[in-house]
Amino acid sequence: MAGVLMTAGALLCGPPVSAAAPAQAGGEVVVVYNSRMPESRMVAEHYAWSRHVPSDRMVGLDLPVDESMTRDQYVEKLQNPLLVRLEKAGLFVFGPATNRPPAGSVADTPFRRLIQSRIRYAVLCYGVPTRILKDASLPEPAAMRLPPQLQRNEAAVDTQLALLPVTEQRLPWTGPIQSPFYGATNSAVFQPTNGILLVARLDGPSAEIARGLVDKAMEAETNGWWGRAYFDARGLATNDSYRLGDDYIRSAAIVAQRFGFETELDEQPGTFTVGHPMSEVGLYAGWYDQTLSGPFTLPSFTFMPGAFAYHLYSFSAQTVRSTNNSWVGTLLQRGATCTLGYVDEPYLDGTVDLGTLLSRLTFLGFSFGEAAYAAQRSLSWQTTVIGDPLYTPGFTNLGELHRTLELRKSPLLGWSHLLVINRNLSLGAPLDQMIHYIETSTPYRQSALLTEKLGDLYWLKGGLGDGVDTTEMALRRDPSPAQRVRLLLKCAERRATYGPDDKAYGHYLALLKEFPGYPDPLKVYKAMLALARRMNNAAEIARCESEIEKRSPAPARQVGETSRP
Repeated sequence: MAGVLMTAGALLCGPPVSAAAPAQAGGEVVVVYNSRMPESRMVAEHYAWSRHVPSDRMVGLDLPVDESMTRDQYVEKLQNPLLVRLEKAGLFVFGPATNRPPAGSVADTPFRRLIQSRIRYAVLCYGVPTRILKDASLPEPAAMRLPPQLQRNEAAVDTQLALLPVTEQRLPWTGPIQSPFYGATNSAVFQPTNGILLVARLDGPSAEIARGLVDKAMEAETNGWWGRAYFDARGLATNDSYRLGDDYIRSAAIVAQRFGFETELDEQPGTFTVGHPMSEVGLYAGWYDQTLSGPFTLPSFTFMPGAFAYHLYSFSAQTVRSTNNSWVGTLLQRGATCTLGYVDEPYLDGTVDLGTLLSRLTFLGFSFGEAAYAAQRSLSWQTTVIGDPLYTPGFTNLGELHRTLELRKSPLLGWSHLLVINRNLSLGAPLDQMIHYIETSTPYRQSALLTEKLGDLYWLKGGLGDGVDTTEMALRRDPSPAQRVRLLLKCAERRATYGPDDKAYGHYLALLKEFPGYPDPLKVYKAMLALARRMNNAAEIARCESEIEKRSPAPARQVGETSRP
């Protein structure tokens, strides 16, 4: 493909025809809400209206109002009543009880097999508990054959309820259940008659946030899933026992880049710092901070509509209705459209395979619900799936969307062009072709986005002067505030390489003046100090040294040292 320019119409094609358009899938959903919480019903009704879910698929149950429930409460108040309602409405149809239990089952009597289902998805609404608590009184002798770390019966409600179609088989509660759907490439296999119900939830720190998840999903389906992709690996060695987490993140970054996202992969040991210039975020995955960190701690941080965001941490969803101690809760509060998390320790091989999830969500046109369950090795374990399971950003015919954005003269058109450029680059297109593509595109002269990309291509090609000049031009084309921060930093760094130093220094000064709340001024002043010394500017050297001293943390006190009175 090298040397062959693929245009928007030729390159931006739709997904395989096996994908189901979300507008037609509302009839495949049962919506479950907590009848004790009016907010839960509000979220359910909004979702049903938005996705055209028939009224006989709305189920209100009398559930605990806490995020946790006991095993008995799960069975008696959620699992069994929901199963009864589905059968009564004709949404589940079982055959006669003539099937023998599978190996490992705690039952020894014949069970009924589900032979027909009119639904594929269950949407649990704000107020439905997320966690099933450990039950120390549950007798399961076979559990003793499991490794000690897996001899646990606490679980996420979502991935436990996913086994609702095979409830009568009485599979063991203790430990994870290996999923036969892991790695599936055909979305048609996700059928209750095959043993799985795709369970996800509309949840978060507030009912309003939960309610908005379907709105953001549908906006992205209509106008495109746009934004930049940020991946934060740790750079672990091949023989490190935690390398699997890095591999998941790297593989997802490769998928994002090939799909056409403007992609950044960081492989330094630490996570993104608070001053890392993240803007227009459409996709994020990182690990392994126990508490919220980096740019996500800033109140001004926000995601693009349709964004998928994920931080790999064992207890990231121990609570989803808090922003104080919850990765999942804060990512949702910051505007993420969908995410996954863990209500309890899953162990690394029990976490989600991000590369599999993202490849299904993009190139294969899976819904979010299908992609989430294709990426999980285990069911009846610790994963909770948050977001509209019908969300299908990869279903969009991108060629048609590109033409629609052109007709509407939409400011989003720049993102579609950027997707074309990045897909061509991933196919081996020469840099000169992509430079020509940008320079001859209609929105280029008004687009900070495309102008910045043009500067990046010049810089990558080795045209440092054109690269820095064009990047500075992007500053004059009305970038968003977050993009402007990134551009000022990029211009300063490139001028520090190419020169002159006074221009680099000026960009840093502009950053501090325009954004007095920039969270990492110490790093900026250190860069400025190096430039001031190169310019032999005594006044600025003194100023930078003074600012650095004020902002530097106090040196650690030595053992035995005491403070003076």
